[in-house]
Amino acid sequence: MPHAFTTSVLRIATGASETVTDLTHDCEEFLDRTAVGRDGLLNLFVPHATAGIAILETGSGSDADLLAALHVLLPADDRWQHRHGSPGHGRDHVLPALVAPHATLPVIGGRLELGTWQSVCLVDTNISNHSRQVRLSFLG
Repeated sequence: MPHAFTTSVLRIATGASETVTDLTHDCEEFLDRTAVGRDGLLNLFVPHATAGIAILETGSGSDADLLAALHVLLPADDRWQHRHGSPGHGRDHVLPALVAPHATLPVIGGRLELGTWQSVCLVDTNISNHSRQVRLSFLG
């Protein structure tokens, strides 16, 4: 019988630009190995002070729209008290207050229960950190 609680770590190369990275396929592969037809919960957690997890539509411009909205809400300028790293880096430390560093999603029959256009995404505006970890945990 599979374990009731299983965790795995994804290592994601985000590069030197702001990104919305679709993790849906990675989540599905993880559940194929761990959920094995069971109901439960998938939890994602990004243990970084400058990244978050979002559920949104990708591929139709919503990912770019999210980054554009974050530029309006969190401009990359010198207004931030947190002042190390690239110019405007203080905004990256505010991002997790708006895009939480975690998400918990239902798993039904071993499959991720998302709406038709929903994807699970890593949101990373920190251009100085090119590598991220995302912890995936299944509780079933």
